[in-house]
Amino acid sequence: MSLKSTLCAATALSLITATGAFAADPSATITVATVNNGDMIRMQGYTDKFTEDTGIAVEWVTLEENVLRQRVTTDITTKGGAFDIMTIGMYETPIWGSNGWLVPLDDLSEDYNVGDILPAMAGGLSHDGTLYAAPFYGESSMIMYRTDLMEAAGLEMPDAPTWDFIAEAAAAMTDRDADINGICLRGKAGWGEGGAFITAMSNSFGARWFDMDWNAQFDTEQWANTLNFYKNMMDASGPTGYATNGFNENLSLFNQGKCGMWIDATVAASFVTGDDSTVADSVGFALAPDTGLGKRSNWLWAWALAIPAGTQQEAEAKQFIEWATSTGYIDLVAENEGWANVPPGARTSLYENPNYQAVPFAQMTLDSILSADPNDSTVEPSPYVGIQFAAIPEFAGIATEVSQEFSAAYAGQQTIEEALEKAQAITNDAMEAAGYR
Repeated sequence: MSLKSTLCAATALSLITATGAFAADPSATITVATVNNGDMIRMQGYTDKFTEDTGIAVEWVTLEENVLRQRVTTDITTKGGAFDIMTIGMYETPIWGSNGWLVPLDDLSEDYNVGDILPAMAGGLSHDGTLYAAPFYGESSMIMYRTDLMEAAGLEMPDAPTWDFIAEAAAAMTDRDADINGICLRGKAGWGEGGAFITAMSNSFGARWFDMDWNAQFDTEQWANTLNFYKNMMDASGPTGYATNGFNENLSLFNQGKCGMWIDATVAASFVTGDDSTVADSVGFALAPDTGLGKRSNWLWAWALAIPAGTQQEAEAKQFIEWATSTGYIDLVAENEGWANVPPGARTSLYENPNYQAVPFAQMTLDSILSADPNDSTVEPSPYVGIQFAAIPEFAGIATEVSQEFSAAYAGQQTIEEALEKAQAITNDAMEAAGYR
């Protein structure tokens, strides 16, 4: 065993030993609900190591993003008890923590080093200063693009481009005969899928979900400009069926060489430059676009591990969370798969590590995360916290319906004007019923 492997094993063992304070049952089995993203799939491949060292067995329920959100929300609101650990994010965590639905993570071990979590991630996963979920990885969003196609188009990607440049470049890189789309973007219905993308994009066009009195703002010029720009660009330069494409569908298209540009989660960088990508050697990165109004269209998110209150396996769940979100786990992945493939965006120490600083997308990822401000995400004042969401309990249901109307417009089933009119009515009706208006 190499010295590095020895150190990784020692780190993992120290974490497991430290979590003995949780009085975990080494013969227990825990059930984890997670999303079918690449980093989570990778984590499952290392679970045998955790079980070998602790005796705790892990059963996985791995679901598509929209389905995961539905399943864990239903389970926690009905106290179903199906899961000991849930993969949730910055939207759910503070709300569920404030409701007493999650176990506080205020007794994690000293070796785990909670203080090493990036402040942006710790803040978004806390309520009243108490951490309720530990980030497995953190992300913003950025542009991933084909440097060879950009060069062939006679263009050069700025570090901080405008949406007008992106539309121009997308048109120039589109080659229908070669099955190359100039740009691939989410259009799939779901508040965390296409809904997240278009909301973040709308911020850069000066739009917002609500004014300061919680009135819906979909009847504004800013929202019309956002959706018309998106649809016109995607119709001209996007893939067929883009209205049903989400993160995984666009990742597959990009890795097959069928996208000139893709604007999405920074965590995708390791996959578009990895072994499964046919274009890994010709990928560049840039900040998400803006329109000159002072807001870029990047979001802030963490996929994090949380424990539902009432679980019978709290100690074992905490032990697993310490293992999966630790620096020891990062070292384990780096040892076996290289630094480019470790879970990004969660820990300060990762970005201070010279090995990781050498990864081509590391700095752009950090810059994107640090530039995203959930407390000041819109050009005009808004009453909510959040960039690609509004951090109120009603948002998920409202935004799911609104995103369905938007996707229908992208698919040509209705006009942009009709979609926005319906979004305005859906949102105002729901907010009035909830007592906001």
